[in-house]
Amino acid sequence: MLKRRRRAVAVLRKLLTCAICFIALLALLSVHLHFFPSSKVPGFSDSHKLPAQREFKHQRLSTENSWTQEIVPLHLSKAPVASRKLGSANLVPGLDKLWKPPSNHDFLPCVEPSFNYTPPVESRGYLLVHTNGGLNQMRAGICDMVAVARIINATLVIPELDKQSFWQDTSNFSDVFDEDHFINALANDVKVINKLPKELATATKIVKHFRSWSAKDYYEQEIATLWDEYQVIRAAKSDSRLANNNLPLDIQRLRCRACYQALLFAPKIEALGKLLVDRMRSRGPYIALHLRYEKDMLAFSGCTHDLSPAEADELQMIRENTSYWKVKEIDPLEQRSKGFCPLTPKEVGIFLSALGYPSKTPIYIAAGEIYGGDSHMSDLQARYPLLMSKEKLASVEELEPFVNHASQMAALDYIVSVESDVFVPSYSGNMARAVEGHRRFLGHRKTISPDRKGLVRLFDKVDQGTMKEGKNLAHRIIEMHKRRQGSARKRKGPISGTKGMDRFRSEEAFYVNPLPDCLCQRELPNGNMTSIFR
Repeated sequence: MLKRRRRAVAVLRKLLTCAICFIALLALLSVHLHFFPSSKVPGFSDSHKLPAQREFKHQRLSTENSWTQEIVPLHLSKAPVASRKLGSANLVPGLDKLWKPPSNHDFLPCVEPSFNYTPPVESRGYLLVHTNGGLNQMRAGICDMVAVARIINATLVIPELDKQSFWQDTSNFSDVFDEDHFINALANDVKVINKLPKELATATKIVKHFRSWSAKDYYEQEIATLWDEYQVIRAAKSDSRLANNNLPLDIQRLRCRACYQALLFAPKIEALGKLLVDRMRSRGPYIALHLRYEKDMLAFSGCTHDLSPAEADELQMIRENTSYWKVKEIDPLEQRSKGFCPLTPKEVGIFLSALGYPSKTPIYIAAGEIYGGDSHMSDLQARYPLLMSKEKLASVEELEPFVNHASQMAALDYIVSVESDVFVPSYSGNMARAVEGHRRFLGHRKTISPDRKGLVRLFDKVDQGTMKEGKNLAHRIIEMHKRRQGSARKRKGPISGTKGMDRFRSEEAFYVNPLPDCLCQRELPNGNMTSIFR
């Protein structure tokens, strides 16, 4: 009898043990499925596009005109998912630091006007603006013209976008930006209207090339006096018409309100941009690589490294035949040695590998058509198979409304780049600078700016066989970029010894780094301010 009881107890123990193990196994599987929603990651070929997801309805932001309310696009209002969950299973153990954002030193956006700031006074006339350049050059110019309109007491007419540049884009303002939001968001700053009143359509206008990098005095003392004779002033160009520094704080903050709160993209662009971000994030933390290796950039800069003689000749012809590009003769070797050339796709691959990003890292290529296509992308593709782009993430039907409009396509890249966990520009052009500034404004998200001049020397050694890829090269590159990751710092002033226009050109642009004007340090409980210099 005793033996039977012992046997029964033993069997019961075994059954309980099996049940506990089974429950534990189910729990582990549940956690695994939660953190790893997909074990397959599509490659770069057309056959592996992500399936079309449900459309996201655009939710318009409130048109509340309160200056104290932060108006930020829905998809830009929070830190990237991976940045908030650095411990998630999508991250390779030990590599968290690759995704960790730099310290923002407790700097937060502060764009509210001062107590003596008033609503717009009675308008003295109308300001027409003809923007120039690509998307981001036009964006900066539009925001500057908002500030200029405030200074000269003008009613700003919705700016005309550049249709004559290299890209030949026929888009109007409302095709690229949310026009109603722009008008409403600036109601307490500047009066903005859709078009010039009919009675002034035939009025005499003065077309004026505003002086580059001008201070408030120039507009008050020279431009504003034109109201004595004219009701309409037309700005022939919009880029770099306002100084970066030494402007009243209220004007600087108005520029930030215009850029980061009022100038949202059109609803259809915002919706698809958010969809692309979500599809990239489904793969885990990702890098947005602004690969400025397009035909226009290479032709303009005169950079021919790793190109065939036929390709170099083609770019030379483009440069010679583009009338508004003043410099025709460029030494490509000298240009590259000084760091004035964009990194090649191959060089970008070496750079990212040296920094430690594993081959399974998802990379979004923010760019137009890469010059030479697969022939120049093969090295980067071999290192990082998960190269994605808007053309790979979206269906043909989703992209169809945008494909023939360069500015709208660039806006999609802009959204995905601002939202990325890490942003890497291969060249410091208008797009790179605009995205960097926006990421600084939103909390100093990680932006790695390659030291092209220093990297070229290392890459040449690798090409010559005097240095191999490995620990030594990686250590050199990592050390070189420790302080080039977008941490909080004050905007750089002009280079010492420069004068005249060269002095202004050497300054860090306002929209690259809005600190200190539009970012303030959080106050500590003891009433002191945290310090960036520690």
